[in-house]
Amino acid sequence: MTPAEDVLLSVDGLDVDLPGRTGGRVKVLEDVTFEVPRGRVVGIVGESGSGKTMLLRALMGILPDGAERDWRRVLLRGEDVTRTLARRRLPAAMVFQDPMTSFNPLVRIGGHLAEVAQRFQKVGRRQAQGLAREALIAVRIPDPDRVLSRYPHELSGGMRQRAMIAMALLAQPELLLADEPTTALDATIQAQILALLRTLQAERSLTVLIVTHDLGVVAAVCDDVMVMKDGRIVESGEVERVFAEPQHPYTRELLDAAPPAPAELAAPASAEEKGAGA
Repeated sequence: MTPAEDVLLSVDGLDVDLPGRTGGRVKVLEDVTFEVPRGRVVGIVGESGSGKTMLLRALMGILPDGAERDWRRVLLRGEDVTRTLARRRLPAAMVFQDPMTSFNPLVRIGGHLAEVAQRFQKVGRRQAQGLAREALIAVRIPDPDRVLSRYPHELSGGMRQRAMIAMALLAQPELLLADEPTTALDATIQAQILALLRTLQAERSLTVLIVTHDLGVVAAVCDDVMVMKDGRIVESGEVERVFAEPQHPYTRELLDAAPPAPAELAAPASAEEKGAGA
């Protein structure tokens, strides 16, 4: 167990219920208990429908209509915030799976980023525009002024995801949640985005919780892993240990079924060094 002073987030007994199609309630997360060590990249892995995305949405308080969330206790930096989270969101930022559906198509990228800077950093419009430009530089976008003036549909998928990460950084989070951030990208661009996340985590001392169905992604960028099945965490621990000596049958099944990781993911840092072509 991680020493208490090294734990950023501790969740005990998280449950989420949704309305059933024919009445009653359906439990989609049940007694989910875990710790997120400070300054680590933690992967959440499992097949579709296992509850991975629902877990991130429960943490952020952005559940579907009719959903009910409950937990025994939540500690943030060792402080009990269980009651606080009943009326406020977890102080974290989230990178969504498809940035195209997260951006307003009628607002330029610069407008999106400046709005976040104004809201979370309490600055004026002019300063917010400067911070937006700095955020794009931080995510290795080579021509930030051009990108700030573009609408979301005018950017490639990789560029949109970089802009989404930049927007998350402007919220100055200590905890960054990433929901399948590379699913729609090809392997080369995927490796660049993963390398970028790992680099930003180190540069900014972030703690990152990343959802993926890809064990190759976990092996490439994560320090720790949580394996989910049917709304529960069935196994967790350091990636090297879990992958070498899986204790749960489901974890072994996932590892046995996993295809070889693409060469681009074997060393994501080297892919990043090739440039920000995404």
